[in-house]
Amino acid sequence: MIEDAGEYDFIVVGAGSAGCVVAARLSESGRHKVLLVEAGPEDKHFWIHVPLGYANVFADPRINWMFESEPEPALYNRTMYQPRGKVLGGTSSINGMIYIRGNREDYNGWRASGCDGWGWDDVLPYFKKAEGSDGLKVAPNPVKHELAEAVLRAAQHAGLPYTPDFNGDQQEGVGYYRFNIFKGRRWSTAKAYLEPARTRKNLRIVTGAHVSRVSAHEGRATGVVYDKDGVTFEAKAKAEVIVSSGAFGSPKLLELSGIGDARRLSSLGIEPKLDLPSVGENLQDHFYTQLMFRCTKPITINDFANSWPQKIIEGVKYLVSRRGKLASNHLYVGGFTRSTSGLDKPDIQFNMTAWSVAERTAAGAKPHPFSGFSLSPVHINPDARGAVHISTSDSRRPASIRFNFLESEYDMQAMIYGVRLMRTIAEQAELRPYVAEEIQPGPSVKTDEEIVEFLRRKAVSNLHAVGSCRMGPDRINSVVDPQLRVHGIEGLRVVDGSIMPRIVCGNTHAATVMIAEKASDMILSAVR
Repeated sequence: MIEDAGEYDFIVVGAGSAGCVVAARLSESGRHKVLLVEAGPEDKHFWIHVPLGYANVFADPRINWMFESEPEPALYNRTMYQPRGKVLGGTSSINGMIYIRGNREDYNGWRASGCDGWGWDDVLPYFKKAEGSDGLKVAPNPVKHELAEAVLRAAQHAGLPYTPDFNGDQQEGVGYYRFNIFKGRRWSTAKAYLEPARTRKNLRIVTGAHVSRVSAHEGRATGVVYDKDGVTFEAKAKAEVIVSSGAFGSPKLLELSGIGDARRLSSLGIEPKLDLPSVGENLQDHFYTQLMFRCTKPITINDFANSWPQKIIEGVKYLVSRRGKLASNHLYVGGFTRSTSGLDKPDIQFNMTAWSVAERTAAGAKPHPFSGFSLSPVHINPDARGAVHISTSDSRRPASIRFNFLESEYDMQAMIYGVRLMRTIAEQAELRPYVAEEIQPGPSVKTDEEIVEFLRRKAVSNLHAVGSCRMGPDRINSVVDPQLRVHGIEGLRVVDGSIMPRIVCGNTHAATVMIAEKASDMILSAVR
């Protein structure tokens, strides 16, 4: 038996980086009744809100989906761990908090591919809106570090220009990151958008609710079916259903609802409602590895993590003043550059982190028992394309995720360049006094062949999956149109990072929030 959950103007599925924004903006005027449905709990977990606490939520099943990819053929069949937020705020409640808009050519490329209205000049106002007084807080790291200064100088000595703001006129170069951290606390979309909206009478938030399908009738989405506390409910939407479940969750929900490749769905016993072959295709992610160094000074997070007296002192400091080591994510500086001439934008990003990891366990990352830091090259414009699809009609089972990393020559050459660049930076006079030794991959790894072998054994997903509900002008090669409406069915949109035609050059959270801001205006314009 299905219980009636009421009727709303809009139903938003997923309270993550995009869903919180959409629900807040659609309910802002008070004229529209909005239901926001989230599978996870409220964002009350203490470590969510502490910037350094993301190490503790990296593998917490209470607030993290903890997905795993299928084995990657080019990486010795290793699986790629995929943490995703299962909580109000979604992955914005557990991520590293770096705020990067991406490169202007990313969005001009979207427009050139047929996505009218998504060029740089079109999206810039929505980035600014997202960074406004009623949006995300974006600020420099509140904690300074001498290693960061050394890396900054070393990278410039290695040939990278200084850039004061990666979100400004010049992305390329080396500089300090900006973060969604404000007054010593994480600023997730739940904090920025949902918290101020919660008292609105026209907004209902349901947590702990697992959506199993979108209801449809005569070519129109009419609502959603969800389970909560052992009871099945159906909520109806008068205007639209907005799916904001992320690069893994959104294509999964569409397929469970009978929207996708008809042959695939029929083989799983799901009645096809709409044959849309691109659902779940075009999956993209950044790819990275860590070069780790033993530090000559006891100044890294390893030293803090391995010392209970330091933990106690810093814990008290944070509780009293919201300052100290816990008030930072300890990702300080980074850079953007090109692995080869002729590219129209950077394809390599790198990050400096004031820690090194001995191993990753089910409980999270375990630091080395000595002082260490990392320089991590990231390939941000890869050839690799994968897919995410359901393999069963059981809505509780995770989708099958495939990335196909490191299968093109360009992807390999770009990462080789990135590894060599990190070593060049580490060898500069400004950073050399801090380097006792390279511990990963180690000095024995020298040739291109040896670097590729290292990458196959150690490099991983950078956890920026996008693209699986691609935006585009036609229903053969895309899932949604440039208004983010699902091709072939009325009253249904997808609004999250899954709509990106091509992954942006930089961390994807800022772009996802921008998409949600822009989509909210589109949706409201359609009902006025």
